[in-house]
Amino acid sequence: MAAGLRLGPLLRYVDWETGEHATVWVEADRPCTAEVRCLGAPPGEGSGKGSGQGPGEAPGPAAGDAEAPGGPSAVSPKGAGVSSKGAGGSSKGAGVSSKGAGGSARTFQIEGHHYALIPVSGLAPAASTEYEVLLDGRRVWPPADSPYPPSVIRTPAIPAQSVRVSFGSCRWSAPPARKQDPIGPDALDTLAERMAAEPESERPDLLVLLGDQVYADATSQETQRWLATRRDLSEPPWTQVADYEEYTRLYEESWLDPEVRWLLSTVPSCMIFDDHDVIDDWNTSASWVAEMRATPWWRERILSGLMSYWVHQHLGNLSPAELADDPVYAAVRDAPDGTEALRAFAARADADPASVRWSYRRDFGRTRLLMIDTRGARVLDERHRAMLDDEETSWLRDQALQAPGSYDHLLIGTSLPWLLPPAIHDVEGWNAALCRGERGARWARVGESLRRRADLEHWAAFPSSFEELTALIREVGSGPLAPSTVCVLSGDVHHAYVAEPSWPDPAPTARVLQLTCSPVHNAIHASMRVGFRFGWSRAGRRLGRAMARHGRAGRPVVRWDKSGGPWFGNQLMTLTLNGRSAELRLDQTATDRTGARLLTVDERILTDGP
Repeated sequence: MAAGLRLGPLLRYVDWETGEHATVWVEADRPCTAEVRCLGAPPGEGSGKGSGQGPGEAPGPAAGDAEAPGGPSAVSPKGAGVSSKGAGGSSKGAGVSSKGAGGSARTFQIEGHHYALIPVSGLAPAASTEYEVLLDGRRVWPPADSPYPPSVIRTPAIPAQSVRVSFGSCRWSAPPARKQDPIGPDALDTLAERMAAEPESERPDLLVLLGDQVYADATSQETQRWLATRRDLSEPPWTQVADYEEYTRLYEESWLDPEVRWLLSTVPSCMIFDDHDVIDDWNTSASWVAEMRATPWWRERILSGLMSYWVHQHLGNLSPAELADDPVYAAVRDAPDGTEALRAFAARADADPASVRWSYRRDFGRTRLLMIDTRGARVLDERHRAMLDDEETSWLRDQALQAPGSYDHLLIGTSLPWLLPPAIHDVEGWNAALCRGERGARWARVGESLRRRADLEHWAAFPSSFEELTALIREVGSGPLAPSTVCVLSGDVHHAYVAEPSWPDPAPTARVLQLTCSPVHNAIHASMRVGFRFGWSRAGRRLGRAMARHGRAGRPVVRWDKSGGPWFGNQLMTLTLNGRSAELRLDQTATDRTGARLLTVDERILTDGP
């Protein structure tokens, strides 16, 4: 029987140094050779609805087994190289394609599933190139009846001056077609529909997904019915997922959504996990970890969560050079069945988080993106709590300060916001002080209970880490070689806002902003809406300061206020960075008689430099 495409394709990495390379992720239903074959046409012959540009219709020759330089190879133990710094840019207006480009890879096996991360080479810069996916030589993508434009790989101009980045977090899977959505239209679905009707030049160059891409602890009714065919849901972990196979169900439910499937096939993506990708409150405290490890089901859950994240999300974050240096990827690919090699890696990541790095760096022309792991890299000793361990902190500092003057914009991707509503920041600092014993053992127990029930685990709940990140941002943003902007991109809190700090002298020369956008597709209780609004109010600030005094918590070195929001709904933010200028747009989903659409609710110029 011929191999079939089970999941994907996802266009993950696109090279912004030379514009010649990309990676495409797929899951097949059996072992096979997976191939990406690019199709070409003379410049100016567009294809696809509303395109007016890009790849042509004539198929190119088979790509063979071309691989990116260094070949492919996986997650990095700490010390592995970061993605190479490069220049690039949007292919807006490009009429070039990359006829004959492509690549292939043999699938690797994990828990009976078959995956490939296909290295694509031979692409042309400033091009929009249509591609197809073949398994053992048989075309499986795009579907013959697809209502969407062709999937394309858009490569940047070299050198590039601009990049458009759309970002958000917290996407609970949309219900099947023709079923009413109780939480409103999905922002990614709606973005895909808009993209399909607009010119390619209007598309984002990058999609940044900041956590909770799947909800392992809040499964849909359809998934629960499937789980019930496998095990007794009255036994732990109940309607949550239990093992690797059940995690794969979550990714299928999310990524087989037709709109999202096409979107992820044609817009490159960078991803990082948050708690729900594994479990609510993951690594919130040392006592939480101890309690979870004492349960009979947790070990399989955490290993499966880390394994599935590595396969479905993390691999695609890496450049071909990083993949070539990754011993875990090499071991998985070289084995007839890579399950045990990956389980051993996941066990090490759980037992010794400091031995593994999930954080990574990508450069997009003169924009640098640092994606930070704020879950697995934590130090949970109450007397020395830190969001990042020492080596992770050093890595972040090194990447932010490397080659000053080489980038115009620094984006720090952290699923958890750096700047919260001030009252909530103070409550989290108060709670952290109680938990470390500032008011005695009884208050410490109260603090731990409150921390878990109210999710008090953002940067504010790790005061020393908050101060270190603040100091780093100030250092990066100061001096003659400072970037134009430093933007912290976050999600998690199920609403959106723009916050800006007020610095004591000497203030940074860069404009520094907290840009929070969540959810992509989820809901928020009315009481939480009231609480978040109260957190920005004068009364809220006074209450927060009083609680901080009670806990003997120190005051932050900066003050801040919101300059936009809070906005509630399913939404995406988009940054357009061009030279040293920066523009921000917030789009929310709305429904009218014609169906779901994206509505721009805020648009602003952040900087208007040359």
